[in-house]
Amino acid sequence: MSDQSTSSDESQPSNPMAHPSRAIRPHGLEEARKLATEAARVALDNNAQDVMVMDVSGQSAEFDFFVIATGTSRRQLHAISEQTDDALEKGMGDRRQGIEGYQESSWIVLDYGSLVVHLFDDETREYYDLESLWADAKLIPLSDLGLTQR
Repeated sequence: MSDQSTSSDESQPSNPMAHPSRAIRPHGLEEARKLATEAARVALDNNAQDVMVMDVSGQSAEFDFFVIATGTSRRQLHAISEQTDDALEKGMGDRRQGIEGYQESSWIVLDYGSLVVHLFDDETREYYDLESLWADAKLIPLSDLGLTQR
């Protein structure tokens, strides 16, 4: 039996290195990275502050990347959220699987499966400090993605 088999025979050990990503979603790391890059670009185009892209694939079996950004107003956070949806769905053929916090607008979470976008107001971002919580993740410099913080 090869590693490519879809047999449900559990007596055969699967090769965890057969796939570059452990995410449940079948994007793989490169496609997920493209989605993360586009989400970060949208945040930057909307003047978000402290935009970060984190590779969490080594710490999570559910998703590969986080994009974290801070907005200065409810209107700005909504604009980033809506334009991210538009860019990833229309521009890249991906669909958001879930959204949380849109009405409250202090922490909006956009779930794209392999990518999770976290849009915060300043106070909430500081309070939850995802960067420290996920400190083992690999921070990807925006310049490596062809992006720059303004």
